[in-house]
Amino acid sequence: MRKNQYSQEFKDQALLKTRSRGQRTLADMAIELNLALGTLKGWIKESNKVTQHLSRPLPPTPTDVPAKQFSAAQRLQALQESYALTGETLAAWCRQKGLFEHQLQRWRHDFCSVDTKAGGSDKARNPEQIALRELRQANEKLQHNLNRKDKALAETAALLVLQKKFQALWADEAK
Repeated sequence: MRKNQYSQEFKDQALLKTRSRGQRTLADMAIELNLALGTLKGWIKESNKVTQHLSRPLPPTPTDVPAKQFSAAQRLQALQESYALTGETLAAWCRQKGLFEHQLQRWRHDFCSVDTKAGGSDKARNPEQIALRELRQANEKLQHNLNRKDKALAETAALLVLQKKFQALWADEAK
């Protein structure tokens, strides 16, 4: 027996149609979609797991942990809770949670800059890439200085040779 492989688009459309089936049974939907009932139930079960995982509430913003020790989820929760707050209400909320406004601003900046990491922005690269880029730039500067000094040394050597030749010519004429 051959196992059918369905595209993700087909699965999504089948799930959407099944969820909006009204009074019809899952067996009727499976027949209409030309699927085995077990396959359709498996897709629904898998979809429900993903939905439950995504809709889990974030952990509450702790008040007894220093802000430096907040996990990424706790930082996100704090940003969500404080998003619409301004002025005195934000200050009061920060005092209650043991945070500072500048920490929230930094976390917001960090979360927003995550989007640019995928695009390859210089600011959002990992530390190794940043260090490598800085080392390459330093190497280029050193190479540039070395080339400049080599040229200056070659010019000085040429001037010394010319000076000696000039002195030798004058010495020959003086005799």
